[in-house]
Amino acid sequence: MPGLDESRIFIPLGIAVLTVSDTRDLVTDRSGDVLAGRISDAGHRLADRQIVSDDSSRIAGQVKTWSEDEAVDVIITTGGTGFTGRDVTPDTLEPLFDKRMDGFSAIFHRISYEKIGTSTIQSRATAGLIGRTFVFVLPGSPGACKDAWDGILKAQLDYRHLPCNFVEIMPRLDEHLKRGAKL
Repeated sequence: MPGLDESRIFIPLGIAVLTVSDTRDLVTDRSGDVLAGRISDAGHRLADRQIVSDDSSRIAGQVKTWSEDEAVDVIITTGGTGFTGRDVTPDTLEPLFDKRMDGFSAIFHRISYEKIGTSTIQSRATAGLIGRTFVFVLPGSPGACKDAWDGILKAQLDYRHLPCNFVEIMPRLDEHLKRGAKL
């Protein structure tokens, strides 16, 4: 059964939050607030928090910078996952992924379906690995951020979570890069 093994120590991670929006700032960024609060409440460290417009080069630039920063283990973006012309976050970030995490989208949509029904198909939530950094691309609503954190990320970013979690595999995340460099 999944659960926490209290005999294991909690390992705090550095998590950066990127809000993608043409209209929000730090005062009106409720989704970023939700994520920052949950990150802190869980015992992790908010490595950085930024807001960028719905612009591919700005989104990619910030995510690339964080993915190369040793202090950032995880990047969570919020916003830009819909279907309008300005929604470019998945289109921008998926080509940067060294590995895709298709299961994240599947579980996110299952959780979302329980809350908002078929409207969940209007989100292109996705996730993957850039180098040794996990990247989770969430919708821009506070509810979607709560669902993703509470239903998936809180457990998977906790070393004590069994039967497995992302923290325990972090030391081996760049094996594919090292192997590729030797070929």
